[in-house]
Amino acid sequence: MDLSPFNYTKWSDRLAFDMALLLEGSGETIKEIVQRHRLGPTDLVDFSKDPVFLKKVEHYRGEVREKGLTFRMKARAQAEELLVTSWTLIHSPDVSAAVKADLIKSTVKWGGLEPKNDAEATAGGGVKITINLGQPVEYEVDTTQVIEHDEYDEPAVDDLA
Repeated sequence: MDLSPFNYTKWSDRLAFDMALLLEGSGETIKEIVQRHRLGPTDLVDFSKDPVFLKKVEHYRGEVREKGLTFRMKARAQAEELLVTSWTLIHSPDVSAAVKADLIKSTVKWGGLEPKNDAEATAGGGVKITINLGQPVEYEVDTTQVIEHDEYDEPAVDDLA
């Protein structure tokens, strides 16, 4: 059974997915599921009383019925499990910083948390600041008045020094 600190339930999505496959007549046997997920003798009974678990299993069953067992569904189930491995590697002191950085970048990408690639974000580094100083002041300018001036000689360069 998966009791890692970042799972909020005592069961994983993969267990719900495996149970949905079993109930739809494909996948592993109940004995294989119990062994692989390291379930105790009463765990399945307890999970069958959990409305969140039942809803998740029913959701997966509906997807299997409607779409069949697609590559995308398999990849999603596998990705859920690989996040646990990624988390462990990122927090391991034995893993190089480059590998940790790649795992973090990948997780951000998979989670859809990358900044949008539009012109505004790339031009300004993704930050836009607007300063509002109140209403603009309008000035009246009389464009009919002409100012005349006399031409005069330019001062010599020696006179300016």
